[in-house]
Amino acid sequence: MDLLLERVGQYASLKVSEDEGDGAARDRTLRLEHLQTELAEEASWMLPELMQVEEGDWTRLLQHPILQEWVGKLERIRRYRTHILGEGEERILSLVGPVLSGPDEIFSQLTNVDFRFGKVRDEDGREIELSHGTFASLLQRRSPEIRRAAWTQYYTEFEQHACTLSAALAASVKGDVFRARARRYPSARAQSLFPDRVPEVVYETLTKTVRANLKPLQKYHRLRRKVLQLKELRASDLQVPLVDKVSKKTSYEEAARLVTEACRPLGQEYTEVLGRGLGTERWVDRYENRGKRSGAFSSGSYQSPPYILMNYREDVLADVYTLAHEAGHSMHSWLSHRAQPFQDAHYPIFLAEVASTFNEELLTHAYLEGPAKSDRMLRAYVLNRQIDDIRGTLYRQVMFAEFEQKIHQAEEKGVALTLDFFRIAYRELLEVYLGEVLEIEAPLELECLRIPHFYSAFYVYKYAVGLSASMALSARVLAGESGALDRVLTFLRSGGSRPPLETLRLAGVDMESPVPVEAALQIFSNRVDELEKILG
Repeated sequence: MDLLLERVGQYASLKVSEDEGDGAARDRTLRLEHLQTELAEEASWMLPELMQVEEGDWTRLLQHPILQEWVGKLERIRRYRTHILGEGEERILSLVGPVLSGPDEIFSQLTNVDFRFGKVRDEDGREIELSHGTFASLLQRRSPEIRRAAWTQYYTEFEQHACTLSAALAASVKGDVFRARARRYPSARAQSLFPDRVPEVVYETLTKTVRANLKPLQKYHRLRRKVLQLKELRASDLQVPLVDKVSKKTSYEEAARLVTEACRPLGQEYTEVLGRGLGTERWVDRYENRGKRSGAFSSGSYQSPPYILMNYREDVLADVYTLAHEAGHSMHSWLSHRAQPFQDAHYPIFLAEVASTFNEELLTHAYLEGPAKSDRMLRAYVLNRQIDDIRGTLYRQVMFAEFEQKIHQAEEKGVALTLDFFRIAYRELLEVYLGEVLEIEAPLELECLRIPHFYSAFYVYKYAVGLSASMALSARVLAGESGALDRVLTFLRSGGSRPPLETLRLAGVDMESPVPVEAALQIFSNRVDELEKILG
């Protein structure tokens, strides 16, 4: 049943991504969601029944020959024994699920449909409709006035709806705490970490390590202020590249070749499969079309080839990196689906970003040791891009992770989650992470209301863990360390057959230790130093 639902779900969601204006496609997804709720209700008796099996009977059950391929899955289910309730209670929780997802839906509908940001003028005086997409683009313009105008106008809309958004965020946090208490977890964070068997020390070590290494971030912000020739560095100045766009066009075919060549350290099988997938086997929906979902992602079911959605642009070098990133996800799926049975094939989100950012690291290495070795400005561009990636994935996501923990702890202690509380809590973190160099303006406090992940909490730390792990693993493979490649390929083939931390340890990385995070932050520091020598 799960396999069938996955195939049907993939078809429904990808048809929407193909054309978000297709009403029939959206209708199919809504009908599928309704069906899934009905199935969950009908199957609500199964888990309580399994949990009531006595330990001795359970042990004998797992020894039955017909269940040998299912031992891992059954043990993962059994772990929840203390958190599974009675049949009636489970039925109630399955019915209340769509209600508890309401805050996320409210946030999405309000910010993506109802918000009207107005228009801003570009360097040539042309009016541009301000949206989430154009906002990100406008913050990369060379003109500080245009960046400032876009930033101010964007946050004005959030200010006008701040009370509604804070109510939605508070409801989301309350829902998380409700679920944790209903299922007898010590905290909302503990419940979130439980499925991946991640000890809370991993979360704590991550935040403490990053907090102890803020000086390189501050140095980078001072360099940014200097290169951009600004008296004050503001939030609107953080996204513009320090090196203007490199005048280099890369066709999709050339990008596919570059990504495949960059991945040669992963071995012949990997690169041959990837080359066919990006080429003749047509894994990639390549170019922008009317109605097509923006951005990029990797998808596909257990029984299908990988699928990569792109909106590829030849004049945007970052899109080559996006292709490498999504190709990493797709190859991770391709390898795990062929090595594992369906019930063990799907890797957890905790591991997903390791494979994708691993490929980005390989591409960066290929540029720095290839065309960027003699091209000073291309080298500066690639360095700046990697620096900003680490800043956004490690420093920024860890700050987000601290905020999520802070607001959930407040709810668990009975603190009122008001708009003022959110603003103050977020500003305190902004001052710690950015305050030494950045001018912290009052509207920036509202950033805590516009981050989609905050409405589905305790996810962002996984980005930081994934990047730290991938940088450690890629460094070993590129250095030719004995056994490193075999360990990485074993990791990619493991899927969800082992707990994530165990899978990473077998690959050679211990995320309960601060060492991988410290190593990633040291690379950040080294890259900032090199960029300063080029631009300073």
